[in-house]
Amino acid sequence: MPPETPPPTAPAPGPPLAYHNLAFLDSDAARPIRIVTEYIEPYDTFQRESVRDTIVFFGSARITPDGPLARYYHEARELARLVTAWSQRLVCPSECFIVCSGGGPGIMEAANRGAADAGGRTIGLNIGLPHEQRPNAWVTPELSFQFHYFFMRKLWFAHLARAMVAFPGGFGTLDELFEILCLVQTGKIARDIPVLLYGSDYWKSLINFDVLVRHGTIAPADLELFHFVDSPAAAFAMLEHSLAPAFEHPGPRIAKSVTPANAHPHRHVRARRA
Repeated sequence: MPPETPPPTAPAPGPPLAYHNLAFLDSDAARPIRIVTEYIEPYDTFQRESVRDTIVFFGSARITPDGPLARYYHEARELARLVTAWSQRLVCPSECFIVCSGGGPGIMEAANRGAADAGGRTIGLNIGLPHEQRPNAWVTPELSFQFHYFFMRKLWFAHLARAMVAFPGGFGTLDELFEILCLVQTGKIARDIPVLLYGSDYWKSLINFDVLVRHGTIAPADLELFHFVDSPAAAFAMLEHSLAPAFEHPGPRIAKSVTPANAHPHRHVRARRA
């Protein structure tokens, strides 16, 4: 009898593909890849979910429905409900003026909750932090995001924002408020973004904007970049007056950034939008 042929041995497993190598993806060397994914993954989701643009709500994570600043929780919830009910009556090629928050507790929760009260979808741009930042129950699951990088999270706040409402808050709220004001003031974002400061007593006691004008560090016209409001009805009326749906192609209405021609003194270039 001929000798039996031994069964073939299975080939030794090879190394993992680079994009399956979690140890590499978590390494310092792969940081640029992680940053890019925090841009591409939200964009892909917004495209798939037909999200067009947003109304962004900022405010403290520490404000509760029954605490000393409870008024702002309930009024943020009511304003988000009004905005969402209005947006559902508009005719857009895709869903427009979706309420967007940082996805956590406090004012963020109130905004997402108010949108849910009106039966609308709502976005939460969460971020991993040791305290205070956990996704709230009212964010639409398909539109709930978790960021590692603050700057990528702030980019997505600005990218789709058609308006911003800043309720009383702390360092995070101030950071986000001045990010938007700076982008609009300098023209680096190629559209107007109405900014509403909700709670005039709070904001005027916190920041003396007139001092900046008096010292010449901002122009008098810069005071027109924001408006104080003190009720959901007043805030909604201002948003409704300021905003109109745009009817070009469907999909995310990304804010374009502007590169001025004089940024390249040795080249003759036209201003670019990218």
